[in-house]
Amino acid sequence: MSTTSKTGPEETAAGPGTGEERDLSAAGSQLSTAPTEEPPNLPALGVTGWARWFWRQLTSMRVALLLLLLLSLGAVPGSLIPQTGIDETKVADFRERHDVLAPIYDKLGLFHVYSSVWFSAIYILLFVSLIGCIVPRTWQFVGQLRGRPPGAPRRLTRLPAHTTWRTGAAPEQVREAALTLLRKRRFRAHLAGDAVAAEKGYLREVGNLVFHIALIVMLIAFAWGQLFKSEGNKLIVEGDGFSNALPQYDDFKSGNLFDVGDLEPFSFTVKEFKGTYERTGPNKGTPRTYEADLTYSEGAFGGERTTTVKVNKPLQIGDAKVYLVSHGYAPVVTVRDGKGEIVFQDAVPLLPLDANVTSSGVVKVLDGYRNPEGEKEQLGFNAFFVPTFGGSASGTMLSQFPALDYPVLALSAYHGDLKADSGVPQSVYQMDRTKMKEFKDEKGELFKKLLTPGETMKLPNGAGSVTFEDVREWAGFQVVQEPGGGWALGGAVAAIGGLAASLFIQRRRVWVRAVEGADGVTVVEMAGLGRSESAKVPEELGDLAGILYDQAPGAPDPDDAPDASADTPDPHAVPAEGPEK
Repeated sequence: MSTTSKTGPEETAAGPGTGEERDLSAAGSQLSTAPTEEPPNLPALGVTGWARWFWRQLTSMRVALLLLLLLSLGAVPGSLIPQTGIDETKVADFRERHDVLAPIYDKLGLFHVYSSVWFSAIYILLFVSLIGCIVPRTWQFVGQLRGRPPGAPRRLTRLPAHTTWRTGAAPEQVREAALTLLRKRRFRAHLAGDAVAAEKGYLREVGNLVFHIALIVMLIAFAWGQLFKSEGNKLIVEGDGFSNALPQYDDFKSGNLFDVGDLEPFSFTVKEFKGTYERTGPNKGTPRTYEADLTYSEGAFGGERTTTVKVNKPLQIGDAKVYLVSHGYAPVVTVRDGKGEIVFQDAVPLLPLDANVTSSGVVKVLDGYRNPEGEKEQLGFNAFFVPTFGGSASGTMLSQFPALDYPVLALSAYHGDLKADSGVPQSVYQMDRTKMKEFKDEKGELFKKLLTPGETMKLPNGAGSVTFEDVREWAGFQVVQEPGGGWALGGAVAAIGGLAASLFIQRRRVWVRAVEGADGVTVVEMAGLGRSESAKVPEELGDLAGILYDQAPGAPDPDDAPDASADTPDPHAVPAEGPEK
């Protein structure tokens, strides 16, 4: 017995199995993730492709905000850690107290944050990113201004704020009235088919662009100011003057691109310094006013002018500002040799040590003094000064008040070589005593004495004398020249104005369509749309609709018109008869 099986045409073509099995097999092969053939070789991005990708990422608003955040975070160490460009003394003190952190901070550039490589990189990338964001948006906005507001949508009643009514006025009259009204309300309006299209609030985008452009201006102004800035300090005693030249400064620092020729030409003389202090109460001794009367002139041949410089009220000449930053006292000292001849006479500025202006310094007599043996020597005096003496006769120097109520000067004398000719720079407020000998009294102790104005200290062995003549006041000035300050201020004001405009001005559109209805009566449709959610759009649309309705009053709807056929009897009507009774 033989068994034969017949294979149909489908089985012959597709192989054995039912049609359903073959469909499932085909579907499984399509769903399989296994590659059925070699993938095509995609071209590599290359240098140009990667450059375009990097530029698109850098000029995105997301990256610009991220860079702005990084710049803000990067400025935090500059506020918390002493900076070399601001206070070298604090930086040196930090290095002494932190042996582990100081080398790490040096490697990270945290002692000069604002001139470090990483901060400059963030600064430059932010600058480039803002430019890349602003330029395309500016051209896009210019294109919008050159164009016209878009036409009305097909169905205005689908917009969030809309209204409609019927009027007996012609559609052309309604559209003309709407066009006049919208232009009067400072909308950019035009006729677009059977509707009036209008748009308003372009100042929102203007404010946005102004804000970002102002940021760029501020970045440029700050960078320009740091590169070309100069900052110097000068201590000036009453009656002395200053000329804005590099050798005149006590200390001076400047930007990388600063040139000495960029200094503003001016000079001034300190006529008088005046300071007042609280006399009573818990704030006793607190300064109330600090001011210096100046006589100044601009340029080489400028006329003299007078002014008063106060704290936070500087003298401004060109790009330079002269600030009053400190104050102290300068005792006037006269030194005579053994023959009574004056070898030194000048006001010696002393540096304050506390809030009551207890001050210290040195008096150096470099030339003209000869000891009793006829040998040429130099004199040095350690000086302590208190404006209001509150110590004891034993020599304790304590000031009770910062004003000149009871001035006392304490001097201790030395003679020898001050090493002023060694070529090594020295501080005028310190004395090198390595080659100096003490003047000693009869007991063999250091010769020192407390003096009040007018008193004289005679040196031992007829070596001479020192007289405390008077006290003059000195004022410390800081001359800052930072170009670009006006641009930075203008950029800040413009940024605030632009931000306010972008937040409080809303860009919105209004459409008014007027067409003739099926019954010949004009149908008016009016709608508004804002770029963001705001109650101003419905309110403004209601106001405009009310004014336009007065010019195109409403007409009754067809359903509300009275039915004339109801009042006219039908001659063919047959009266209904009631049932017989």
